[in-house]
Amino acid sequence: MSLPRSFYDRDVLEVARDLLGRVVRHRTPAGVVGVRLSEVEAYAGQQDPGSHAFRGPTPRTRVMFGEPGHAYVYFSYGMHWCVNLVCGPEGTASAVLLRAGEVVEGLELARSRRVAARKDVDLARGPARLTQALGVDRAQDGVDVCSGGPFEVVAGEPVADADVAWGPRVGVAGAGAPTPWRARVVNDPTVSAYRVGGRRSPGTRST
Repeated sequence: MSLPRSFYDRDVLEVARDLLGRVVRHRTPAGVVGVRLSEVEAYAGQQDPGSHAFRGPTPRTRVMFGEPGHAYVYFSYGMHWCVNLVCGPEGTASAVLLRAGEVVEGLELARSRRVAARKDVDLARGPARLTQALGVDRAQDGVDVCSGGPFEVVAGEPVADADVAWGPRVGVAGAGAPTPWRARVVNDPTVSAYRVGGRRSPGTRST
């Protein structure tokens, strides 16, 4: 059963923390892939220089200003897709970037989508790899993940506080760089490698 909308209608940091251990599932004609989340990042909309929504609504970011519990999918660096889950009260544009996880369902299908991965631990290790393993692209932008449809997040196994660590977000430069809003499962091998942000303007990286 999909997590309810009330799960997302909270502060972005609370949602980010509680997404760890949950399973994001995508059902396509090829089959179902499920990924247990091990790493996420919080972005606080117009209060956050690292957010796509920092400068206000655009056609690209309008879904972020809408109802919580919807997917925001964008094309990163002209190379790959990234997926976020909108949270907080409508109009705040907060969202959580899904960074990494373990494939726990549809392993063979995920392998076929990620032929470059040498190990199963790398299938969804990073935001682009995660979307590739799940088969997520622009078609999922704006999808309601609370409706029980083909793209959803289910309960999984929540992670204990002792097993959660927070740190700087990956690849974020400028005013948003030091913000410790990346939550990850301690010692989980699927967590992506940390990378310091480059010289990018606010709002050009991640959500």
